[in-house]
Amino acid sequence: MTAFADLNALPAAQLANLNELGYLAMTPVQAAALPAILAGKDVRVQAKTGSGKTAAFGLGVLQHIDASQFITQSLVLCPTRELADQVAKELRRLARAMPNIKILTLCGGQPFGVQRDSLQHAPHIIVATPGRLLDHLEKGTVKLDALQTLVLDEADRMLDMGFAEAIDDVIRHAPASRQTLLFSATWPAGIAAISKRVQRDPQSIEIDTVDELPAVEQQFYEVSRGGKIGLLQALLSKHQPASCVVFCNTKKDCQAVCDALNARDQSALALHGDMEQRDRDQTLVRFANGSSRVLVATDVAARGLDIKSLEMVINFELSWDPEVHVHRIGRTARAGASGLAISFCAPEEAQRAAVLAEMLNLSLNWQVAPSGGVVKPLEPEMATLCIDGGKKAKMRPGDILGAMTGDMGLDGADIGKIDMHPIHAYVAVRQGVARHAWKQLQQGKIKGKSVKVRLLK
Repeated sequence: MTAFADLNALPAAQLANLNELGYLAMTPVQAAALPAILAGKDVRVQAKTGSGKTAAFGLGVLQHIDASQFITQSLVLCPTRELADQVAKELRRLARAMPNIKILTLCGGQPFGVQRDSLQHAPHIIVATPGRLLDHLEKGTVKLDALQTLVLDEADRMLDMGFAEAIDDVIRHAPASRQTLLFSATWPAGIAAISKRVQRDPQSIEIDTVDELPAVEQQFYEVSRGGKIGLLQALLSKHQPASCVVFCNTKKDCQAVCDALNARDQSALALHGDMEQRDRDQTLVRFANGSSRVLVATDVAARGLDIKSLEMVINFELSWDPEVHVHRIGRTARAGASGLAISFCAPEEAQRAAVLAEMLNLSLNWQVAPSGGVVKPLEPEMATLCIDGGKKAKMRPGDILGAMTGDMGLDGADIGKIDMHPIHAYVAVRQGVARHAWKQLQQGKIKGKSVKVRLLK
């Protein structure tokens, strides 16, 4: 069974929508899990990021929603706000064929009062992080009495982040007679224990285990700790990737590497846990829209990063965990695309490299570091304009595009991705016209109103 139509359970409108979205055939995880999910069974799935798991549980969740009942019928728990936003975005795409479906994200870093107001009319589906959801449950602003489906997404990461108790607290507010779907990239003992507590006779599905490495060319470089930044600059100069994520193990290294790259005009942004939520949002938007070519990130911060075509991943430091290594490098080979993963190994990391080789049954491909060579700049194609006024101001991407290409006279070919957030809109524009576009927007109007605009640096 490979086609969604073969399921004989999805309505024609949903099949047409999947077709429009380019979902022509099911991924292995969808083919294995969807029949059981649509049949209302509990399912526990081990599958890595990028396997199509969001659509697997999303189609099941939507199929069970009664849109005429304005009560919360499904809940998706995620470890981070970034992942929650990504899941909610995907669910909205899948729900296009269904009128009047309300999907709401409840995460920290957003004003509680705004969320409370939005909950006056209960959403059909809530996508949330455990901490913020508990706040709402305790204050009585969210009710789960009519919950039919509970999804625990990236449960291993929730466990790593200390959410086990919070998950139990959430479940105490939910009816016992519900469907529970559990998705995890790895299957430690803690996950098995959660599954046993919260699921009834679940169907177990395992896809893409750690020994099934992504189709990625892997290169390893032996380099001293002090020589890593120089090697990184040399490799970025050589390969000139359109998009690259550099993984560091600590926030401190993350910032230091980012600063060193920017000092040599190799456009980089940092992403780590010490950043304010707004700054993290802006960073993700700017990297995804081509306003920076390198993202230097820690593993937790990069969770939920949704970049379709990542050319290169560089492990500035090796992870101790082979599963994390696979997760990192898998980001550069999504949807059948090829990718390059480069790993730096200082002498003190030799043991990690040996563990990696043994556990993944991998012969490490050692390379000779490029010598000489000038550090070449790595300039981004786009820049980002931040406009005050987003979804809350009833602003739409078409309004922004129309104003910029109409009265302001900008060329549509110079305008890239437009991302709408609750109180901001982010517009990618080509570097060459960025200042001009910024001035035009400052002087012009969108939907008849003047707007505040910043050019993000």
